Amino acid sequence: MEDMRYQVDLLTAMNQKLKNTGRMYKLICDTSQRAFIYINLVNNTVETLGKWENFFDFNLNEAIDLPRVCDYFTEDSQGELRRLLFIEKEGKKHQSLDLRSKDEHKWICVEVSVHCDEAGNLSDKIIAFSDVTKQKTHQDELSFMAYYDFLTNLYNRNYFITKLKEFIDKAQKSNSIVSVMLMDIDDFHNISDSRGILVGDEIIQNFGLFLHDLTEANVIGSRFDSDIFCLAIYDPCGHRSVDTIYRTVKEYLANPIRLTDMTEVSISVSVGVAEFPECSENALELINCAEIVMLKAKNSGKDNIKFFDTAILNSFLREVDIENRLKEAVHMSSFFVNFQPQYFSATKKLRGVEALVRWRDKDSGLISPSVFIPLAEKNGTIIPIGDFVLDASIKAFTEWKKKFNYSMILSINISSIQYSRQDFVPKIISAINKYNMNPEELELEITESVLIDDFNVVVSKIEELRDFGIKVSLDDFGTGFSSLSYLKGLPIDTLKIDKSFIDSISSDTASKIITESIVLMAKKLGYSTVAEGVETLEQLEYLKSISCDLIQGFYLGKPMDEQGIEELLLRII
Repeated sequence: MEDMRYQVDLLTAMNQKLKNTGRMYKLICDTSQRAFIYINLVNNTVETLGKWENFFDFNLNEAIDLPRVCDYFTEDSQGELRRLLFIEKEGKKHQSLDLRSKDEHKWICVEVSVHCDEAGNLSDKIIAFSDVTKQKTHQDELSFMAYYDFLTNLYNRNYFITKLKEFIDKAQKSNSIVSVMLMDIDDFHNISDSRGILVGDEIIQNFGLFLHDLTEANVIGSRFDSDIFCLAIYDPCGHRSVDTIYRTVKEYLANPIRLTDMTEVSISVSVGVAEFPECSENALELINCAEIVMLKAKNSGKDNIKFFDTAILNSFLREVDIENRLKEAVHMSSFFVNFQPQYFSATKKLRGVEALVRWRDKDSGLISPSVFIPLAEKNGTIIPIGDFVLDASIKAFTEWKKKFNYSMILSINISSIQYSRQDFVPKIISAINKYNMNPEELELEITESVLIDDFNVVVSKIEELRDFGIKVSLDDFGTGFSSLSYLKGLPIDTLKIDKSFIDSISSDTASKIITESIVLMAKKLGYSTVAEGVETLEQLEYLKSISCDLIQGFYLGKPMDEQGIEELLLRII
Protein backbone atom coordinates (compact mmCIF):
# COMPACT_ATOMS: atom_id res chain seq x y z
CA MET A 1 0.00 0.00 0.00
CA GLU A 2 2.76 2.35 0.96
CA ASP A 3 4.54 1.48 -2.26
CA MET A 4 1.46 2.32 -4.35
CA ARG A 5 1.03 5.65 -2.53
CA TYR A 6 4.68 6.44 -3.28
CA GLN A 7 4.14 5.68 -6.98
CA VAL A 8 1.06 7.96 -7.09
CA ASP A 9 2.92 10.80 -5.39
CA LEU A 10 5.81 10.34 -7.80
CA LEU A 11 3.51 10.44 -10.84
CA THR A 12 1.73 13.49 -9.43
CA ALA A 13 5.05 15.27 -8.90
CA MET A 14 6.22 14.38 -12.41
CA ASN A 15 2.88 15.54 -13.84
CA GLN A 16 3.18 18.85 -12.05
CA LYS A 17 6.73 19.23 -13.27
CA LEU A 18 5.63 18.58 -16.84
CA LYS A 19 2.81 21.13 -16.46
CA ASN A 20 5.27 23.67 -15.09
CA THR A 21 7.73 22.93 -17.88
CA GLY A 22 4.99 23.24 -20.50
CA ARG A 23 3.82 26.48 -18.96
CA MET A 24 7.40 27.78 -18.95
CA TYR A 25 7.92 26.95 -22.64
CA LYS A 26 4.56 28.51 -23.53
CA LEU A 27 5.47 31.70 -21.69
CA ILE A 28 8.83 31.79 -23.46
CA CYS A 29 7.13 31.36 -26.84
CA ASP A 30 4.45 33.93 -26.07
CA THR A 31 6.91 36.60 -24.90
CA SER A 32 9.43 36.10 -27.72
CA GLN A 33 7.31 38.00 -30.33
CA ARG A 34 7.91 35.07 -32.68
CA ALA A 35 5.49 32.53 -34.16
CA PHE A 36 6.30 28.82 -34.18
CA ILE A 37 5.05 25.73 -35.94
CA TYR A 38 5.88 22.45 -34.23
CA ILE A 39 5.51 19.32 -36.39
CA ASN A 40 5.79 15.82 -35.01
CA LEU A 41 7.24 13.96 -38.00
CA VAL A 42 6.41 10.57 -36.46
CA ASN A 43 2.62 10.96 -36.13
CA ASN A 44 2.39 14.00 -38.50
CA THR A 45 0.67 16.28 -35.97
CA VAL A 46 0.98 20.09 -36.01
CA GLU A 47 0.82 22.73 -33.29
CA THR A 48 1.20 26.51 -33.54
CA LEU A 49 2.81 28.48 -30.71
CA GLY A 50 3.85 32.02 -29.82
CA LYS A 51 2.45 35.11 -31.57
CA TRP A 52 0.84 33.18 -34.43
CA GLU A 53 -2.01 35.69 -34.84
CA ASN A 54 0.55 38.52 -35.41
CA PHE A 55 1.71 36.82 -38.58
CA PHE A 56 -1.17 34.76 -40.02
CA ASP A 57 -4.94 35.03 -40.16
CA PHE A 58 -5.66 31.28 -40.38
CA ASN A 59 -5.21 28.25 -38.14
CA LEU A 60 -2.85 25.44 -39.01
CA ASN A 61 -4.16 22.09 -37.80
CA GLU A 62 -2.59 19.49 -40.10
CA ALA A 63 0.80 19.09 -41.78
CA ILE A 64 -0.94 18.97 -45.15
CA ASP A 65 -1.94 22.63 -44.66
CA LEU A 66 1.69 23.79 -44.26
CA PRO A 67 1.96 25.19 -47.86
CA ARG A 68 -0.77 27.71 -46.94
CA VAL A 69 2.02 29.68 -45.21
CA CYS A 70 3.49 30.44 -48.64
CA ASP A 71 0.47 32.55 -49.63
CA TYR A 72 1.51 35.14 -47.04
CA PHE A 73 4.66 36.01 -49.01
CA THR A 74 5.38 37.58 -52.41
CA GLU A 75 5.03 35.33 -55.44
CA ASP A 76 8.68 35.51 -56.44
CA SER A 77 9.74 34.17 -53.00
CA GLN A 78 7.18 31.38 -52.68
CA GLY A 79 9.31 28.83 -54.53
CA GLU A 80 12.22 29.39 -52.15
CA LEU A 81 9.90 29.15 -49.15
CA ARG A 82 8.41 25.79 -50.28
CA ARG A 83 11.90 24.37 -50.57
CA LEU A 84 12.80 25.80 -47.14
CA LEU A 85 9.74 24.25 -45.43
CA PHE A 86 10.83 20.76 -46.51
CA ILE A 87 14.64 20.98 -46.19
CA GLU A 88 14.71 17.42 -44.80
CA LYS A 89 14.14 16.24 -48.38
CA GLU A 90 17.54 17.73 -49.27
CA GLY A 91 19.17 16.16 -46.21
CA LYS A 92 19.53 19.55 -44.46
CA LYS A 93 18.84 20.11 -40.76
CA HIS A 94 18.77 23.91 -40.42
CA GLN A 95 18.30 26.88 -42.71
CA SER A 96 16.75 30.36 -42.70
CA LEU A 97 15.66 33.02 -45.21
CA ASP A 98 14.51 36.65 -45.06
CA LEU A 99 11.37 37.01 -47.16
CA ARG A 100 9.07 39.95 -47.96
CA SER A 101 5.38 39.74 -47.09
CA LYS A 102 2.85 39.88 -49.92
CA ASP A 103 1.81 43.45 -49.04
CA GLU A 104 5.55 44.34 -49.04
CA HIS A 105 5.19 46.09 -45.69
CA LYS A 106 7.17 43.53 -43.70
CA TRP A 107 10.27 41.40 -43.85
CA ILE A 108 9.93 37.99 -42.16
CA CYS A 109 12.79 35.71 -41.21
CA VAL A 110 11.68 32.09 -41.67
CA GLU A 111 13.92 29.61 -39.80
CA VAL A 112 13.51 25.82 -40.10
CA SER A 113 15.15 23.25 -37.79
CA VAL A 114 14.80 19.47 -38.21
CA HIS A 115 15.61 17.09 -35.31
CA CYS A 116 16.26 13.32 -35.05
CA ASP A 117 15.69 10.76 -32.29
CA GLU A 118 18.45 8.73 -30.65
CA ALA A 119 18.31 6.21 -33.50
CA GLY A 120 18.93 8.98 -36.06
CA ASN A 121 15.42 8.98 -37.49
CA LEU A 122 13.60 12.25 -38.26
CA SER A 123 11.34 13.06 -35.34
CA ASP A 124 10.53 16.77 -35.03
CA LYS A 125 10.53 19.97 -37.07
CA ILE A 126 10.26 23.53 -35.79
CA ILE A 127 9.50 26.46 -38.06
CA ALA A 128 10.00 29.93 -36.52
CA PHE A 129 8.79 33.27 -37.94
CA SER A 130 10.38 36.58 -36.86
CA ASP A 131 9.54 40.15 -37.93
CA VAL A 132 12.88 41.62 -39.06
CA THR A 133 11.46 44.67 -40.84
CA LYS A 134 13.35 47.18 -38.67
CA GLN A 135 16.63 45.33 -39.06
CA LYS A 136 16.18 45.02 -42.83
CA THR A 137 15.20 48.69 -43.16
CA HIS A 138 18.24 49.72 -41.15
CA GLN A 139 20.41 47.39 -43.21
CA ASP A 140 18.98 48.83 -46.43
CA GLU A 141 19.68 52.34 -45.17
CA LEU A 142 23.26 51.40 -44.37
CA SER A 143 23.61 49.77 -47.78
CA PHE A 144 22.23 52.88 -49.46
CA MET A 145 24.65 55.08 -47.53
CA ALA A 146 27.51 52.77 -48.49
CA TYR A 147 26.74 52.80 -52.21
CA TYR A 148 24.57 55.80 -53.11
CA ASP A 149 24.42 59.58 -52.90
CA PHE A 150 21.37 60.54 -50.82
CA LEU A 151 20.51 63.66 -52.87
CA THR A 152 20.55 62.15 -56.35
CA ASN A 153 20.26 58.33 -55.98
CA LEU A 154 23.40 58.08 -58.11
CA TYR A 155 26.31 55.92 -57.00
CA ASN A 156 28.72 57.55 -54.59
CA ARG A 157 32.32 57.95 -55.65
CA ASN A 158 33.75 54.78 -54.05
CA TYR A 159 31.08 52.44 -55.39
CA PHE A 160 31.20 54.09 -58.81
CA ILE A 161 34.93 53.37 -59.01
CA THR A 162 34.22 49.73 -58.12
CA LYS A 163 31.61 49.47 -60.89
CA LEU A 164 33.92 51.28 -63.34
CA LYS A 165 36.60 48.65 -62.65
CA GLU A 166 34.02 45.98 -63.52
CA PHE A 167 33.29 47.79 -66.80
CA ILE A 168 37.00 47.90 -67.60
CA ASP A 169 37.51 44.21 -66.77
CA LYS A 170 34.56 43.34 -68.99
CA ALA A 171 35.84 45.58 -71.80
CA GLN A 172 39.29 43.98 -71.66
CA LYS A 173 37.76 40.56 -72.27
CA SER A 174 35.44 41.73 -75.06
CA ASN A 175 37.89 44.20 -76.65
CA SER A 176 35.41 47.06 -76.08
CA ILE A 177 35.62 50.74 -75.10
CA VAL A 178 34.66 52.42 -71.84
CA SER A 179 34.08 56.19 -71.88
CA VAL A 180 34.18 58.38 -68.78
CA MET A 181 32.42 61.77 -68.80
CA LEU A 182 33.30 64.06 -65.89
CA MET A 183 30.90 67.03 -65.56
CA ASP A 184 31.39 70.11 -63.39
CA ILE A 185 28.60 72.66 -62.91
CA ASP A 186 30.06 76.02 -63.95
CA ASP A 187 30.24 78.71 -61.24
CA PHE A 188 28.23 76.54 -58.87
CA HIS A 189 29.86 77.96 -55.75
CA ASN A 190 28.93 81.50 -56.81
CA ILE A 191 25.31 80.39 -57.26
CA SER A 192 25.30 78.56 -53.92
CA ASP A 193 26.91 81.50 -52.10
CA SER A 194 24.46 84.03 -53.55
CA ARG A 195 21.26 81.93 -53.39
CA GLY A 196 22.00 79.79 -50.34
CA ILE A 197 22.94 76.19 -49.54
CA LEU A 198 19.37 74.87 -49.91
CA VAL A 199 19.08 76.26 -53.42
CA GLY A 200 22.48 74.74 -54.19
CA ASP A 201 21.28 71.35 -52.96
CA GLU A 202 18.13 71.64 -55.06
CA ILE A 203 20.17 72.36 -58.19
CA ILE A 204 22.40 69.36 -57.45
CA GLN A 205 19.35 67.17 -56.87
CA ASN A 206 17.60 68.26 -60.07
CA PHE A 207 20.65 67.71 -62.26
CA GLY A 208 21.57 64.48 -60.47
CA LEU A 209 18.10 63.00 -60.91
CA PHE A 210 18.22 63.96 -64.60
CA LEU A 211 21.51 62.08 -64.97
CA HIS A 212 20.01 59.15 -63.05
CA ASP A 213 17.34 58.87 -65.76
CA LEU A 214 20.15 58.40 -68.32
CA THR A 215 21.62 55.41 -66.49
CA GLU A 216 20.99 51.82 -67.55
CA ALA A 217 22.84 48.51 -67.55
CA ASN A 218 25.74 49.92 -69.61
CA VAL A 219 25.63 53.51 -68.32
CA ILE A 220 26.35 54.22 -64.66
CA GLY A 221 26.43 57.58 -62.92
CA SER A 222 27.90 59.09 -59.80
CA ARG A 223 27.87 62.30 -57.85
CA PHE A 224 31.61 62.51 -57.57
CA ASP A 225 31.98 65.63 -55.46
CA SER A 226 29.84 68.58 -54.36
CA ASP A 227 29.09 69.78 -57.91
CA ILE A 228 30.97 67.20 -59.99
CA PHE A 229 29.23 64.25 -61.66
CA CYS A 230 30.63 61.31 -63.56
CA LEU A 231 29.15 58.93 -66.12
CA ALA A 232 30.81 55.72 -67.26
CA ILE A 233 29.61 54.19 -70.52
CA TYR A 234 30.38 50.62 -71.53
CA ASP A 235 30.64 50.17 -75.33
CA PRO A 236 29.45 53.74 -76.15
CA CYS A 237 27.37 53.74 -79.31
CA GLY A 238 23.94 54.75 -80.56
CA HIS A 239 21.78 56.37 -77.89
CA ARG A 240 24.55 55.88 -75.32
CA SER A 241 27.37 57.46 -77.33
CA VAL A 242 29.21 60.35 -75.71
CA ASP A 243 27.96 62.78 -78.37
CA THR A 244 24.33 61.74 -77.88
CA ILE A 245 24.51 61.93 -74.10
CA TYR A 246 26.24 65.33 -74.22
CA ARG A 247 23.60 66.60 -76.65
CA THR A 248 20.88 65.35 -74.26
CA VAL A 249 22.56 67.16 -71.37
CA LYS A 250 22.79 70.38 -73.40
CA GLU A 251 19.10 70.14 -74.35
CA TYR A 252 18.14 69.67 -70.70
CA LEU A 253 20.25 72.63 -69.56
CA ALA A 254 18.92 74.86 -72.35
CA ASN A 255 15.92 75.52 -70.10
CA PRO A 256 16.26 77.00 -66.59
CA ILE A 257 15.80 74.71 -63.59
CA ARG A 258 12.57 75.58 -61.79
CA LEU A 259 13.00 75.56 -58.01
CA THR A 260 10.46 74.87 -55.29
CA ASP A 261 10.26 78.58 -54.43
CA MET A 262 9.02 79.09 -58.03
CA THR A 263 12.20 80.91 -59.09
CA GLU A 264 14.44 79.70 -61.90
CA VAL A 265 18.17 79.28 -62.28
CA SER A 266 20.21 78.53 -65.40
CA ILE A 267 23.34 76.41 -65.23
CA SER A 268 25.90 75.00 -67.63
CA VAL A 269 28.49 72.26 -67.33
CA SER A 270 32.07 71.78 -68.41
CA VAL A 271 32.74 68.20 -69.51
CA GLY A 272 35.93 66.18 -69.84
CA VAL A 273 35.98 62.83 -71.65
CA ALA A 274 38.56 60.04 -71.44
CA GLU A 275 38.35 56.53 -72.89
CA PHE A 276 39.64 53.08 -72.06
CA PRO A 277 41.96 51.75 -73.39
CA GLU A 278 43.27 54.80 -75.27
CA CYS A 279 43.93 56.98 -72.20
CA SER A 280 44.48 54.39 -69.49
CA GLU A 281 43.70 50.83 -68.43
CA ASN A 282 43.24 51.89 -64.80
CA ALA A 283 39.96 53.24 -63.41
CA LEU A 284 41.50 55.98 -61.26
CA GLU A 285 43.86 57.12 -64.00
CA LEU A 286 40.95 57.19 -66.45
CA ILE A 287 39.04 59.50 -64.12
CA ASN A 288 42.14 61.67 -63.67
CA CYS A 289 42.47 62.00 -67.44
CA ALA A 290 38.82 63.06 -67.68
CA GLU A 291 39.40 65.60 -64.90
CA ILE A 292 42.39 67.09 -66.72
CA VAL A 293 40.37 67.81 -69.86
CA MET A 294 37.36 68.94 -67.81
CA LEU A 295 39.58 71.63 -66.26
CA LYS A 296 40.74 72.54 -69.76
CA ALA A 297 37.10 72.93 -70.76
CA LYS A 298 36.53 75.27 -67.81
CA ASN A 299 39.62 77.30 -68.66
CA SER A 300 38.46 77.55 -72.28
CA GLY A 301 35.33 79.52 -71.45
CA LYS A 302 33.23 76.83 -69.71
CA ASP A 303 29.99 75.31 -71.06
CA ASN A 304 31.84 73.01 -73.46
CA ILE A 305 33.34 69.53 -73.81
CA LYS A 306 36.96 68.45 -74.21
CA PHE A 307 38.37 65.05 -75.18
CA PHE A 308 41.60 63.75 -73.75
CA ASP A 309 44.67 63.44 -75.97
CA THR A 310 48.44 63.12 -75.53
CA ALA A 311 49.13 66.82 -76.09
CA ILE A 312 46.80 67.76 -73.24
CA LEU A 313 48.44 65.19 -70.97
CA ASN A 314 51.93 66.53 -71.74
CA SER A 315 50.76 70.09 -71.10
CA PHE A 316 49.16 69.08 -67.82
CA LEU A 317 52.22 67.16 -66.65
CA ARG A 318 54.41 70.15 -67.49
CA GLU A 319 52.12 72.44 -65.48
CA VAL A 320 52.21 70.06 -62.52
CA ASP A 321 55.99 69.86 -62.74
CA ILE A 322 56.35 73.65 -62.89
CA GLU A 323 53.88 74.10 -60.03
CA ASN A 324 55.86 71.72 -57.83
CA ARG A 325 59.13 73.44 -58.69
CA LEU A 326 57.49 76.81 -58.09
CA LYS A 327 56.79 75.93 -54.46
CA GLU A 328 60.40 74.86 -54.04
CA ALA A 329 61.66 78.02 -55.76
CA VAL A 330 59.87 80.22 -53.19
CA HIS A 331 61.96 78.66 -50.44
CA MET A 332 65.15 78.58 -52.52
CA SER A 333 65.01 82.32 -53.41
CA SER A 334 65.15 81.54 -57.14
CA PHE A 335 63.40 84.79 -58.13
CA PHE A 336 64.91 88.11 -59.11
CA VAL A 337 63.63 91.44 -60.35
CA ASN A 338 64.26 93.17 -63.68
CA PHE A 339 63.20 96.72 -64.44
CA GLN A 340 61.83 98.12 -67.71
CA PRO A 341 62.12 101.85 -68.36
CA GLN A 342 59.12 104.06 -69.14
CA TYR A 343 59.59 107.28 -71.16
CA PHE A 344 57.60 110.40 -71.88
CA SER A 345 56.62 110.09 -75.53
CA ALA A 346 57.07 113.77 -76.35
CA THR A 347 60.58 114.19 -74.88
CA LYS A 348 61.84 110.59 -74.49
CA LYS A 349 62.78 111.56 -70.94
CA LEU A 350 62.86 108.72 -68.42
CA ARG A 351 59.66 108.73 -66.39
CA GLY A 352 60.45 105.67 -64.25
CA VAL A 353 60.74 101.89 -64.25
CA GLU A 354 58.37 98.94 -63.92
CA ALA A 355 59.49 96.07 -61.67
CA LEU A 356 59.16 92.67 -63.41
CA VAL A 357 59.63 89.39 -61.55
CA ARG A 358 61.78 86.70 -63.17
CA TRP A 359 62.41 83.05 -62.26
CA ARG A 360 65.56 81.19 -63.09
CA ASP A 361 64.98 77.47 -62.48
CA LYS A 362 68.04 75.40 -61.70
CA ASP A 363 67.12 72.80 -64.35
CA SER A 364 65.11 74.65 -67.01
CA GLY A 365 66.68 78.09 -66.84
CA LEU A 366 64.46 81.15 -67.27
CA ILE A 367 60.73 80.37 -67.13
CA SER A 368 58.34 82.92 -68.63
CA PRO A 369 56.14 84.91 -66.22
CA SER A 370 53.19 84.11 -68.51
CA VAL A 371 53.72 80.47 -67.52
CA PHE A 372 54.46 80.68 -63.79
CA ILE A 373 52.40 83.70 -62.66
CA PRO A 374 48.98 82.04 -63.35
CA LEU A 375 50.19 78.90 -61.54
CA ALA A 376 51.46 80.99 -58.62
CA GLU A 377 48.06 82.68 -58.36
CA LYS A 378 46.38 79.28 -58.39
CA ASN A 379 48.48 77.69 -55.63
CA GLY A 380 48.97 80.79 -53.48
CA THR A 381 52.73 81.21 -53.97
CA ILE A 382 51.98 84.59 -55.58
CA ILE A 383 51.81 86.00 -52.03
CA PRO A 384 55.45 85.31 -51.04
CA ILE A 385 56.56 86.11 -54.62
CA GLY A 386 54.71 89.43 -54.48
CA ASP A 387 56.22 90.20 -51.06
CA PHE A 388 59.69 89.56 -52.48
CA VAL A 389 59.11 91.83 -55.50
CA LEU A 390 57.74 94.62 -53.30
CA ASP A 391 60.68 94.51 -50.91
CA ALA A 392 63.43 94.00 -53.51
CA SER A 393 62.20 96.67 -55.95
CA ILE A 394 61.62 99.36 -53.29
CA LYS A 395 65.03 98.62 -51.80
CA ALA A 396 66.75 98.98 -55.20
CA PHE A 397 64.73 102.09 -56.05
CA THR A 398 65.61 103.93 -52.81
CA GLU A 399 69.30 103.10 -53.31
CA TRP A 400 69.16 104.63 -56.83
CA LYS A 401 67.52 107.74 -55.39
CA LYS A 402 70.28 108.16 -52.85
CA LYS A 403 72.99 107.56 -55.43
CA PHE A 404 71.64 109.52 -58.41
CA ASN A 405 68.93 111.82 -56.96
CA TYR A 406 66.85 111.41 -60.12
CA SER A 407 63.10 112.06 -59.89
CA MET A 408 61.22 109.03 -61.22
CA ILE A 409 58.40 106.55 -60.55
CA LEU A 410 58.58 102.88 -59.51
CA SER A 411 55.70 100.78 -60.90
CA ILE A 412 54.91 97.40 -59.33
CA ASN A 413 52.34 94.86 -60.57
CA ILE A 414 49.85 93.67 -57.96
CA SER A 415 48.00 90.36 -58.28
CA SER A 416 44.29 90.20 -57.53
CA ILE A 417 45.18 87.56 -54.91
CA GLN A 418 47.47 90.02 -53.13
CA TYR A 419 44.95 92.83 -53.41
CA SER A 420 42.13 90.78 -51.86
CA ARG A 421 44.03 90.12 -48.63
CA GLN A 422 43.17 92.20 -45.57
CA ASP A 423 46.82 93.01 -44.87
CA PHE A 424 47.45 94.34 -48.40
CA VAL A 425 47.42 98.09 -47.68
CA PRO A 426 49.32 97.83 -44.36
CA LYS A 427 51.93 95.67 -46.08
CA ILE A 428 52.48 98.30 -48.81
CA ILE A 429 52.78 101.12 -46.28
CA SER A 430 55.13 99.03 -44.13
CA ALA A 431 57.47 98.42 -47.10
CA ILE A 432 57.48 102.17 -47.92
CA ASN A 433 58.31 103.09 -44.33
CA LYS A 434 60.95 100.37 -44.09
CA TYR A 435 63.06 102.00 -46.83
CA ASN A 436 61.91 105.59 -46.19
CA MET A 437 60.48 105.89 -49.70
CA ASN A 438 58.44 108.84 -50.85
CA PRO A 439 54.97 107.26 -51.44
CA GLU A 440 54.33 109.68 -54.33
CA GLU A 441 57.07 107.87 -56.25
CA LEU A 442 55.29 104.48 -56.06
CA GLU A 443 52.71 103.35 -58.59
CA LEU A 444 50.79 100.11 -58.11
CA GLU A 445 49.48 98.42 -61.26
CA ILE A 446 46.23 96.45 -60.92
CA THR A 447 44.36 94.47 -63.57
CA GLU A 448 40.63 94.40 -64.21
CA SER A 449 40.38 91.01 -62.47
CA VAL A 450 40.89 92.90 -59.18
CA LEU A 451 37.62 94.74 -59.79
CA ILE A 452 35.36 91.73 -60.31
CA ASP A 453 34.63 90.53 -56.77
CA ASP A 454 33.59 93.62 -54.78
CA PHE A 455 33.94 96.93 -56.55
CA ASN A 456 33.22 99.04 -53.46
CA VAL A 457 35.91 97.29 -51.40
CA VAL A 458 38.38 97.72 -54.28
CA VAL A 459 37.63 101.44 -54.54
CA SER A 460 37.98 101.82 -50.78
CA LYS A 461 41.48 100.31 -50.85
CA ILE A 462 42.51 102.43 -53.84
CA GLU A 463 41.34 105.58 -52.08
CA GLU A 464 43.29 104.56 -48.97
CA LEU A 465 46.44 104.10 -51.07
CA ARG A 466 45.97 107.40 -52.92
CA ASP A 467 45.34 109.26 -49.64
CA PHE A 468 48.76 108.02 -48.59
CA GLY A 469 50.20 109.47 -51.80
CA ILE A 470 50.56 106.25 -53.84
CA LYS A 471 49.59 106.28 -57.52
CA VAL A 472 47.37 103.54 -58.98
CA SER A 473 47.42 102.35 -62.60
CA LEU A 474 44.92 100.11 -64.42
CA ASP A 475 47.00 97.59 -66.39
CA ASP A 476 46.13 95.79 -69.66
CA PHE A 477 43.27 98.17 -70.37
CA GLY A 478 41.03 97.12 -73.26
CA THR A 479 41.28 93.36 -72.79
CA GLY A 480 38.37 93.02 -70.32
CA PHE A 481 34.66 93.03 -71.07
CA SER A 482 33.65 95.77 -68.65
CA SER A 483 36.56 98.21 -68.58
CA LEU A 484 34.46 101.25 -69.50
CA SER A 485 31.84 100.60 -66.82
CA TYR A 486 34.56 100.23 -64.18
CA LEU A 487 36.24 103.49 -65.16
CA LYS A 488 33.14 105.46 -64.24
CA GLY A 489 33.82 105.30 -60.50
CA LEU A 490 37.43 104.19 -60.34
CA PRO A 491 39.86 106.62 -58.62
CA ILE A 492 43.04 105.86 -60.61
CA ASP A 493 45.90 107.90 -62.07
CA THR A 494 47.01 105.97 -65.15
CA LEU A 495 45.68 103.72 -67.92
CA LYS A 496 48.05 101.22 -69.53
CA ILE A 497 46.93 100.33 -73.07
CA ASP A 498 47.32 96.62 -73.69
CA LYS A 499 50.11 95.44 -75.99
CA SER A 500 47.61 93.64 -78.26
CA PHE A 501 46.44 97.01 -79.62
CA ILE A 502 49.96 98.43 -80.00
CA ASP A 503 51.15 95.38 -81.97
CA SER A 504 48.75 96.12 -84.83
CA ILE A 505 48.39 99.92 -84.89
CA SER A 506 50.74 100.16 -87.87
CA SER A 507 48.64 97.83 -90.02
CA ASP A 508 45.12 97.68 -88.57
CA THR A 509 42.77 100.64 -88.82
CA ALA A 510 40.49 99.32 -86.07
CA SER A 511 43.42 99.11 -83.61
CA LYS A 512 44.36 102.70 -84.45
CA ILE A 513 40.82 103.93 -83.85
CA ILE A 514 40.50 102.03 -80.54
CA THR A 515 43.90 103.21 -79.29
CA GLU A 516 43.17 106.84 -80.20
CA SER A 517 39.77 106.62 -78.52
CA ILE A 518 41.31 105.25 -75.32
CA VAL A 519 43.87 108.05 -75.22
CA LEU A 520 41.24 110.73 -75.85
CA MET A 521 38.88 109.27 -73.25
CA ALA A 522 41.65 108.96 -70.65
CA LYS A 523 42.63 112.59 -71.10
CA LYS A 524 39.05 113.76 -70.61
CA LEU A 525 38.85 111.65 -67.44
CA GLY A 526 42.13 113.12 -66.20
CA TYR A 527 44.27 109.97 -66.52
CA SER A 528 47.76 109.58 -67.95
CA THR A 529 48.19 106.91 -70.64
CA VAL A 530 50.96 104.36 -71.07
CA ALA A 531 51.41 102.31 -74.25
CA GLU A 532 52.92 98.88 -73.58
CA GLY A 533 54.95 96.83 -76.05
CA VAL A 534 56.23 99.65 -78.29
CA GLU A 535 58.81 97.97 -80.52
CA THR A 536 59.15 100.14 -83.64
CA LEU A 537 59.75 103.80 -84.56
CA GLU A 538 56.50 103.80 -86.54
CA GLN A 539 54.53 102.79 -83.44
CA LEU A 540 56.28 105.44 -81.36
CA GLU A 541 55.60 108.22 -83.88
CA TYR A 542 51.92 107.31 -84.14
CA LEU A 543 51.51 107.27 -80.35
CA LYS A 544 53.17 110.67 -80.13
CA SER A 545 50.79 111.98 -82.80
CA ILE A 546 47.72 111.02 -80.75
CA SER A 547 49.27 112.46 -77.55
CA CYS A 548 49.78 109.20 -75.66
CA ASP A 549 51.73 110.32 -72.59
CA LEU A 550 54.12 107.46 -71.87
CA ILE A 551 55.95 104.76 -73.80
CA GLN A 552 57.16 101.38 -72.60
CA GLY A 553 58.68 98.70 -74.82
CA PHE A 554 61.74 97.16 -76.42
CA TYR A 555 62.21 100.08 -78.84
CA LEU A 556 63.29 102.47 -76.07
CA GLY A 557 64.34 100.01 -73.40
CA LYS A 558 64.28 96.29 -72.64
CA PRO A 559 63.91 94.93 -69.09
CA MET A 560 67.29 95.03 -67.33
CA ASP A 561 68.81 94.19 -63.98
CA GLU A 562 69.76 96.69 -61.27
CA GLN A 563 73.18 97.24 -62.77
CA GLY A 564 71.60 98.07 -66.15
CA ILE A 565 69.34 100.69 -64.58
CA GLU A 566 72.32 102.24 -62.78
CA GLU A 567 74.21 102.48 -66.07
CA LEU A 568 71.13 104.06 -67.68
CA LEU A 569 70.89 106.66 -64.90
CA LEU A 570 74.58 107.45 -65.23
CA ARG A 571 74.06 108.27 -68.90
CA ILE A 572 71.14 110.63 -68.39
CA ILE A 573 72.10 112.64 -65.32
